[in-house]
Amino acid sequence: MQRGEIDLVITGSDRTLGRTGEVANKIGTYTKAVLAARHNIPFYVAIPLSTLDWNLKSGKEIPIEERDAEEVLTAWGTDHRGNFRQVRTANPTSPARNPAFDVTPANLITGIITPKGIYKPRDLWRERKRLGFV
Repeated sequence: MQRGEIDLVITGSDRTLGRTGEVANKIGTYTKAVLAARHNIPFYVAIPLSTLDWNLKSGKEIPIEERDAEEVLTAWGTDHRGNFRQVRTANPTSPARNPAFDVTPANLITGIITPKGIYKPRDLWRERKRLGFV
């Protein structure tokens, strides 16, 4: 992105809020959206209609899976004897959070690509009938 070699970003979504256009996807999606905005690159999210959630009113309500902290505090490798083992790479007293998903705000999303067309994130609610939801 920094070198001007990317002209479009498309990602997926595990949950898309029909009321707000916010999307929850694998960790790092939000970061890509922020970088795309910084570099004036369009950021799209492609979804099946089954990911649309019409009930939640805010991305803050989306339950985020929290994975084991050991995944980010340790690494697997071979020791000097050739034994494969897990080694803590962080300070012994350091805690960690390991969320599996992050939430991307609607204002960072150029469009939501659906089987029924491309919509602005904030237009999903208004277009729910066209999308097959009443």
